Amino acid sequence: MTGKQVISLNACTISQRDQLVLRHVDLSISKGEFVYLIGKTGSGKSSLLKTIYGDLAIEEGEGEVVGFDLRLLKRKAIPLLRRKIGIVFQDFQLLTDRSVAENLLFVMKATGWKDKKKMQERTQEVLDAVGLSTKGYKFTHQLSGGEQQRVAIARALINDPELILADEPTGNLDPETTRDIMRLLFSISEKNRAILMATHDYSILQYFPSRTIRCENETLQALEAKII
Repeated sequence: MTGKQVISLNACTISQRDQLVLRHVDLSISKGEFVYLIGKTGSGKSSLLKTIYGDLAIEEGEGEVVGFDLRLLKRKAIPLLRRKIGIVFQDFQLLTDRSVAENLLFVMKATGWKDKKKMQERTQEVLDAVGLSTKGYKFTHQLSGGEQQRVAIARALINDPELILADEPTGNLDPETTRDIMRLLFSISEKNRAILMATHDYSILQYFPSRTIRCENETLQALEAKII
């Protein structure tokens, strides 16, 4: 871990549709950290993630994410912010009418890649990194749930982000596949990337303990990993 902060929120107020969600939010996450975000449905986990990737504005306080000041963030700068953040969703959000490689190339084109050779090389690099080196030609519907989530993680790695936000990434997976995905995510964080992972599956915290924060009563609370 370098100690460089990739998320720094200070005394932030977060609202959605004029409804207060979280208040007095203080959160610092450094490169290489793996942090769990837990809490009941509706407690503010998704709103916090949306704030971090620029979908919700901070109403009070200060916030900086991967070098972007969230209070000064203009709409046209949001795509630039998101190029430095990888996002992994519970339901994969893959293009089912395209191959694995085509899913990754689609993201590259959308984020400004031009050189076809470099795009092909990067596609193979991220597939190697997630253990799918020979699956680029397959259509996503031909893959298991665990493999599809690995593709989603590969997609999140495309632009070599400093930060990965994982929103219930194991929510649709069986226990054994969940552990495989968690080992992969931890190996990624060990390469000096920060990961903030929202989860309802508290058993993961027992198998893979790490720093844990909880959304509760409109606030963020720091917890010991085993106290849930």
